[in-house]
Amino acid sequence: MPDRQIFQNKDLVLKVSANYDLGRFDPNKYEPFLDALCGDREYQKEAIRETVRYFLGGEYRNLKELAEKNYREGNPKLREKYSSFEDFTAALQLPDKFSCSLDHATATGKSYVMYGVARIMLAEGAVDRVLVLCPSNTIEAGLTEKFRILSAKRELKDLLPPDSKISNPGIVNASRTIQTGDICIENIHATYIRTKSAIEDSLLGKGERTLVLNDEAHHLMNPSDTALKKWKEFLLDARYGFQFIVNLSGTCYIGDDYFTDVIHRFSLRESIEKRFIKTIRYVAEDSSKNEDEKFQKIYDNHVENGTVKYHEVKPITILVTRNIAACKRLTEKLIAFLARKERDGKNRAANKVLIVTSANEHKGNIPLLQRVDDQENPIEWITSVSMLSEGWDVKNVFQIVPHEEKAFNSKLLIAQVLGRGLRIPEVYRGEQPVVTVFNHAKWSGSIKHLVDEVLEIEKRVHSYPIIKKDDYHFDIYNIDYRRVEKKGDHPQEDQYKILDKGYINYSSQAEVLEKITRYIMTHSGEESEKTTPIELKLYSIEEVTQDVFNHLYIFDQEAGTAYSRKFPREKIEEIIRKSLEDIKDTTARVSEENRNKTLAAFGVIRRKGAKSLRLEIEARNLAKINTREIKKNSLGVGELRRDSTIFWDDYTLNEGALADRKLMKELEGDETLPRSALIKVDNKYNFKTSLNLVLAASKPEREFIRELVKEQTALKVDAWIKSLDVGFYSIEYSWRKGEHSKQGSFNPDFFIKMGSDIVVVEIKVDGDASEENKAKLRYSRDHFNRVNELQKEQRYYFKFLSPSSYELFFKRLREKEYENFKSELEARLEDP
Repeated sequence: MPDRQIFQNKDLVLKVSANYDLGRFDPNKYEPFLDALCGDREYQKEAIRETVRYFLGGEYRNLKELAEKNYREGNPKLREKYSSFEDFTAALQLPDKFSCSLDHATATGKSYVMYGVARIMLAEGAVDRVLVLCPSNTIEAGLTEKFRILSAKRELKDLLPPDSKISNPGIVNASRTIQTGDICIENIHATYIRTKSAIEDSLLGKGERTLVLNDEAHHLMNPSDTALKKWKEFLLDARYGFQFIVNLSGTCYIGDDYFTDVIHRFSLRESIEKRFIKTIRYVAEDSSKNEDEKFQKIYDNHVENGTVKYHEVKPITILVTRNIAACKRLTEKLIAFLARKERDGKNRAANKVLIVTSANEHKGNIPLLQRVDDQENPIEWITSVSMLSEGWDVKNVFQIVPHEEKAFNSKLLIAQVLGRGLRIPEVYRGEQPVVTVFNHAKWSGSIKHLVDEVLEIEKRVHSYPIIKKDDYHFDIYNIDYRRVEKKGDHPQEDQYKILDKGYINYSSQAEVLEKITRYIMTHSGEESEKTTPIELKLYSIEEVTQDVFNHLYIFDQEAGTAYSRKFPREKIEEIIRKSLEDIKDTTARVSEENRNKTLAAFGVIRRKGAKSLRLEIEARNLAKINTREIKKNSLGVGELRRDSTIFWDDYTLNEGALADRKLMKELEGDETLPRSALIKVDNKYNFKTSLNLVLAASKPEREFIRELVKEQTALKVDAWIKSLDVGFYSIEYSWRKGEHSKQGSFNPDFFIKMGSDIVVVEIKVDGDASEENKAKLRYSRDHFNRVNELQKEQRYYFKFLSPSSYELFFKRLREKEYENFKSELEARLEDP
């Protein structure tokens, strides 16, 4: 059985029936109108036809009915993805509305589709007015202009059927009352700013006769701020009663999941093939060591775009970050790099960079996007955040740089970022320009999946409480702690000799190094390499000498030492020169790496009586939790091939979620799995846990559970539960790692109920007597001693176990002599 389910987006599109009741609706009479509106763009016509046939064909009453017909009759892939129709329904955003989504890639003319659907619905008299909602003023202005241009075309009006109910709609916004026959285009914010908008006064109680078109609807499904979160609330507001809702987007993803209500799509790949948008080249392999090297490669691509590839326009590079703070930091670094690289001053460099975010301080930059393509405009670089609600029609983008993983860690964000660079400048229409994505190599697979429209879902097994004939739930006491800062001193250490050799082990260095980046074209899969000469940062001997001396001098002033006298500038310089001689370097310059080695060599001195702060925890209130409260845990099916195990019994196949039961039956019949992957407890009365199944992540855990479900042990145990790695029952601890104090928390692996006693077990491999585990033992013993002091209802015993002590532990457990039991590992952890 494959460990993952793989779907293509096209597999998940809902098919609208080709049937329509001519007594209710005749779509054929709109064909001349569609030809005039869309020209030869057949995909736009298909989208309009599908949408109005869904609304008016008489086959459905809402999205739920469309989804059910596809699930039960038409689409086996939906049944593969969702184990029940109920699961599928739960994934629908607006199941009780006449709702749907259209997935059309960036720059493919979504506005024509919106306009076509609006005009036909008005002409048919199915609605009296249309409300077009979008996430920003910029998009509102763009749509208003496009709709007014289309409405001014007399031939479109003339080609509508003579009996059209509304054939000449007004294009308005919500600054005045929305009349019958109006198409109102508004920013979503106007739906809740009552003082400036006529939406509430115009549409209350009229939703059934209003068509709502949501542009850039991924913002509706993935709201990034409070205003956008109100978008869906507005659509569901019973005071309006909206029924006809169409969502349009070129990035129909909720995170990595594809929209569940798409009825038509024109994909990114189709758009590339039709040359409506640029093709994409992305990084498959890159050897950059640091940010400066990446900047140099990005700069080299940028210069090549302007001087060689696309010199008829002014190419632009955009850099994308995860949030506003990161964007501001990146902008400062980019300006500093450009000033250094072009030797043209910081102010001139800053004039070439435009930062675009939703922050108030950057609001004035958003209108400037309309002019950045102009040759005389100085802007060549744009920094931005990944989820930007503003419209983006810049055509001269030829390089995109997702600067951090969080700016590029879902299909939605990847599609959003790529969409900024896909439009083709007019001068290159009919050609296929390339936009380069200078991504981290590890994201290359994500880009490929996006363009190939692949949805890959890892199959996962879930563990959670279920109802059993015998109640195996029980209470556990924990303590609510608070953190307290404690001041302390590091013990003073004697001064020691440094640099006895008289030189430092430098590595070989160079001023310029040629580095290779390997790229892949998304459409063809063709690979290419590009060599970029990287200028390595070098420092003069005098600069490094002064840096080291300053370091020692400041240290002496603070610590009362005399290192700057022991190592005057002349001595430091002599050491650096000898270090360069050792690698046969005659440049009298020091690389960044060797400079850092030099500073490190002189930086090993400990401060005298250095003060430190450490966090300690203090007990506050006793808290009772029940095993019913444990959250769902899961395990990827692929992990079963790598030493993980599922313990299960008859309850597993009869109780719990249908999807989990179905997957377990598939796993039971999978002969390719290791024998250790599935272990059935034949007698369900020996499986004394409240969980539907238990997941063991390693061999030590697996062998412990084997002992726990043996009949002779089960007879003596009341109940047990395997805890989670995170959450449920956490114990904080602190330990020293090298010179630093570390804070952490862990969850003990097992809680075993023996009458009024609770035996708590933490599992480790044999011999794992690390300092961290010693700390866990100390803090856990202290914790459970406090629990025992604060209540008398239960008695807790904490045990650190490894496989070598299992047999003796379970012997003592069955004999109820576990109180003073100490494993081999626990004894080693007690050693200083």
